[in-house]
Parts: sequence; C-alpha cells; structure tokens
Amino acid sequence: MYKLLSKLVIYKNIPRDSILYCLAHIIKCYEDGSADAEDAVNDIYVQIHRLLDVATEYGFNGNLWQNYLAFLIAMTETPFGLVSEKREKIAGSVNVFAKSDFEIFKELFDYDFKPIEKELGIDCFDIVTNYIAVEKDKKYYNRSVSNSVKKLSEDIAAAPTAEEILSVVTGFYRENGLGLIGLNKAFRLVTEGEKYELVPITNTEEVRLTNIIGYDSQKQKLIENTEAFVKGKKANNVLLYGDAGTGKSTSIKAVLNEYYKDGLRMIELYKQQFSYLPALISKLKVRNYRFIIYMDDLSFEDFETEYKYLKAVIEGGLEIRPENILIYATSNRRHLIKESWSDRNDMDDELHRSDTMQEKLSLVARFGVTIGYFSPAKQQYLDIVKGIAARHKEITLSEEELFAGAQKWELSHGGPSGRTAEQFVIHLLDTIKENDEETR
Repeated sequence: MYKLLSKLVIYKNIPRDSILYCLAHIIKCYEDGSADAEDAVNDIYVQIHRLLDVATEYGFNGNLWQNYLAFLIAMTETPFGLVSEKREKIAGSVNVFAKSDFEIFKELFDYDFKPIEKELGIDCFDIVTNYIAVEKDKKYYNRSVSNSVKKLSEDIAAAPTAEEILSVVTGFYRENGLGLIGLNKAFRLVTEGEKYELVPITNTEEVRLTNIIGYDSQKQKLIENTEAFVKGKKANNVLLYGDAGTGKSTSIKAVLNEYYKDGLRMIELYKQQFSYLPALISKLKVRNYRFIIYMDDLSFEDFETEYKYLKAVIEGGLEIRPENILIYATSNRRHLIKESWSDRNDMDDELHRSDTMQEKLSLVARFGVTIGYFSPAKQQYLDIVKGIAARHKEITLSEEELFAGAQKWELSHGGPSGRTAEQFVIHLLDTIKENDEETR
C-alpha cells in the first residue's frame, strides 16, 4: 500500500495524517520488521476507530473502506478538481497523471487485507468492508453529502478501467462540487487569532419559502434577487428588516434550501468577525459557486465602529466585489445603527452632526434591496396559526377554539408574529402528547 501511495501525483496532497497514509505506514513497518505484531494490531485498531468516526459523521454504510477512499477523492482540493468543477471535459497532459492516480485508487479499492489479517489474527478489515451501520437520524449528518459520496464509491468500485474512473470522478466534481465548499451548503466561521476555518453546518433547517405563510411580496423580492444571482445576472446585497419573529431569518434559510442545487452556498458571519472578510472573499471568489454571506440580527450601537469596515468591504474599496458573492443581512433596525437626537442636531458638540448621521445611514444604502417584515394584523396572525396547525392532523380543535387560544397566547407571548404562532402550535402539540400519555 505504501508503494502505491508514493506514486500519486494529482492527489499527492492527501494529508499524511489521514487514515489512508497511517494504515500504509503501519503495514509497511510491520512488513519490514520495524514494528512487532502487538504494536501493529494496536495501531491498526486506532485507525479503525478513526474510520468508524468518519462513518458515523457522514452516515456511511457497507464497505467503509471504499466509502472512505471516495470521501478522500471528493474532499481533497486539487487544481485538477477545481478545474473539473467548471468544465464539461478536461483535455491535456493532466489526464495522463489523473488516470495514473485512478489506477492506484482502483488498486486501493480492491486492496486485499486478508494476508495481514491472517498474520495478525484480526478480522477488523473484514468487518469494516461489510459494515452494517445503526440507522441514524438525518440531523446527525449531512445526508446529501453522505449519499453523494456513497454513490461515488459505488461508481468507482464498478468502473473497470482508469479511463472510466476519470469520467466518474470528473462528472462527480461537475455535479456535486469539490471539497467542503462543494459538498456542503452552509458554513460558519471559526476563528482563532488571525486564522479562520470554514466549518460545515450539517443540520440546517429544511424549511422552504412555502412554509412561510403570508409575506408574499417580501418573498417574491427575495426570490427575484436570488434567482438573478444564481443565474449569473446582476443582483444586489439584501437587508431584511422589521419586527422580531416575522420570518426574516427563516426566509434566508429557505432561500438556501431552494437554490442549493443551483450552486448556492451560505456562510454565517458575525460582526466581530468582519476583519476576516477580505481573506474570506479572496478564498471564495475563485470557486465555481454563488456565495451569500449571511449576517443575522445585524445592528450596531452608536459607539461601535465595525460598520465602517463593513461599508468598505461591501462597496467602496479599491477591489471590486466579486460577482459570485453577496451579503444578506437581517435586522430589527431599519438603519442598522442606533441613532440619537443629537445626531440630528447641528448645534451639538460636533459642527456637522448631520454629516455624522449621513455616514451612519449610508451603510443601509450599500444594500440595494431592502425588504420590510412587520408584525401581522389580527387576521393575518390567525391565518398563520391556522396554516401551521393544518400541518398537524392531531390538532382537532375547531377554528373558533383554535383562534381563541391563539389570541390568548399572543397576549402573553410578545404579540402577534409568525414565531408566536409557531410557539402556540408547539404548545398545543405538547398538550395533546401529555393528554395521550395520561390516557394510556
């Protein structure tokens, strides 16, 4: 196995601490006599443990070894892979190296672990290549990533030649993308000092725009802008502002689910992370995806100055904002930055207070589309309650009973809103469940 890996070219950057390289090193050391059987067994079990962790995280089943190798091919970012994302077919000498690498991967897919198992008296490889996993809730892993990688694994295993594997892999890159960014739809930024890391969010809420009752004109504006964006047309940064609990954040999450298959990806960013924006944008602008940088509940107190940094990044710096990146933000404040009466008074300490006010208001101007979400009127609120309750057959209240309970609920839970309506329905479901348990 170690000799095979030494011949890789395109995939030479597979990490040396990967399970693949660690297993190859363990087997090599045992075969050349630099490690005894006991140490080899112990080290192999450590890697099997890691393999099971990967299988659990990504929901793999069946031949975990082949699933893992396919996972490496899917996740290892190479210039070959990045170009394959963008082109129908790649021509040139790079294909010679690629086919050579895929011949090696074919040998790895079919690697016979039986001799080493027999010598060491173990059967762990036999188990992981015929693995029956415990069924897991889809919330524990990204099912779309899992299914894509398992399909890639099956296709590579079935391909008889390196030429066909090349076709399978490049087709996978075109359809699914490459690496973390290609295979996942949502990310958060994890920072430490000057370094940052994009970490996938694997359990995103599977909400759709049709799940949001009402706010049709607001949703239509969001759809029009986002559709233009994913189609490569001109589109604007978007600010969703208004009352709490009215569906601003839910609308943006729904947009991601609607357009993920069209190449849309979303990265959640907080205002204390604005200093990482230039580096992040530099990383994203070369990828063949459309990225929305999502800022939830964005607002600034009058003493905070991060908004100036955001203004420059959105529009106004020397570098043009890449056409594949937009910023979508939500806020309860129309103008994002807290204003005081002194901002409007030119007779205060500062000679030109109106200039200060204009500087603050100019941040909102950087968002070409602003969409207002406001608390629903009484009947709209009741329609929302009715629509949400209709999704649950176990709720058998009459419309009159439902509306009476909903109005009573909102009086003590922050007023009418989509969030209040959903919380009321959850309360009803909990009550029904408790009554059922008592009846039993």
